[in-house]
Amino acid sequence: MLVLLSVAATGALITVLLILRSAADGDTGEERAAPDSTVTASASPVARKSVLLDVEGAVIEEFSGDCTGSEYPHLCRHVRERLLAEDPRLLTRDGLTIRTTIDRRLQRAAQQAIDARVHRDDPQIATQVMIVPGEGAIRAMAASRWAADGPAFRQGTTAMPYTLTVALAAGLRYDDGFPVSDQYRPQDSGAFKNCAGQAVGEPAHVILNPEKKGDRFVTLRSGTRDAVNTFYMRLEEKVGLCETVRMAERLGLRRADGGPLRELETFTLGIDEVDPVSVANSYATLAARGRFCEPTMITEIRDGSGAPRSFPPRCRQVLDPAVADAVTGLLSDALAKSTLKGLGREAAGMPGTVDAFLAAWYAGYTPGLASAVSLGDPRGHQYPLSDVTIGGHRYPRVDGTSIPALIWKEAMTEAVRGTPETGFTRPDAARFGACHDACPN
Repeated sequence: MLVLLSVAATGALITVLLILRSAADGDTGEERAAPDSTVTASASPVARKSVLLDVEGAVIEEFSGDCTGSEYPHLCRHVRERLLAEDPRLLTRDGLTIRTTIDRRLQRAAQQAIDARVHRDDPQIATQVMIVPGEGAIRAMAASRWAADGPAFRQGTTAMPYTLTVALAAGLRYDDGFPVSDQYRPQDSGAFKNCAGQAVGEPAHVILNPEKKGDRFVTLRSGTRDAVNTFYMRLEEKVGLCETVRMAERLGLRRADGGPLRELETFTLGIDEVDPVSVANSYATLAARGRFCEPTMITEIRDGSGAPRSFPPRCRQVLDPAVADAVTGLLSDALAKSTLKGLGREAAGMPGTVDAFLAAWYAGYTPGLASAVSLGDPRGHQYPLSDVTIGGHRYPRVDGTSIPALIWKEAMTEAVRGTPETGFTRPDAARFGACHDACPN
């Protein structure tokens, strides 16, 4: 891509010629001219274009606020929304230099993993976001194509760890559990109460497991490993719907439309429409041992005068580190028992299968990087991920263990390559091991 920028400085016009190639086409970052390379000069005062910079200060692309022509549309839109929230007048100004947290190598890894599985002309949209735990810095935001309304889908079973976190914080242990069957319904409406104390249980609503395994005793360990719907409904009933919703909020989950999370009995099965930034960031809080940071893509904005406006990280501790470590222990076990093992780093994660295959997710993290992948059809619920062709392949159904998991693994394997190896803090076996008060008979 050829970008011609006009930069006004010391009463003269400096024309800067930058040669960039799209990260999705394999830009190594080694052939770009420095952002301040000087070619010609002119005395005519011309408005300078605003530009986006990556984490190293190299130009990504021009920024006008109109993201339809952007090579990084979801990145562009996220910047636009942040500027609107900060000061709407920023979108009317020329000459802004907007420094972002984007890492071009990670952006390329995410984009290439998506492109290998989902074609640009597929009606479905795949999106991946990568965030640094303990910082909130968004390192990559890639998608299969542009969507005017954004990549918001029901979260599915990637919401289960919020209930798990409440259970472990309340004193349950890895081998505590319940006898469950392949269907669940509450005994009465009072089995679930929202944060206003209202009964919201639906005895007429039957929850089913996708895989039929019969009556059995399921523990926190096995229920998480197998993402058992009926087990997690019983667990949420035990620890509380309101407590689960509040925990999700503390960890960083937000609805894509900005409204409150829905306090319904099936919250633990991921009924809220969310975007990958929110999901990846809630998992990043677990990776950071309970330290929540607001997700950010902008670190600094400079206007034509050079005056900087900085955006430092905003973080706070929201969870006992030992509880976060215990959740990570079970999510690590779930990943290790899946086809995603062999990432090259310690990793934890959870697939996200949505009822009726309306969408599919995978979310997970290493100690240094959290990521979420979503896949769905923005045309609505009448277009589920069943009996579909995606990326040139026919699928009878798509769940979190298929396309999203493969995108996640491929991108994260490349992302951690060549980075320092670190490990998770081991769970406190004395506090969380064995069972306590919900043991098998």
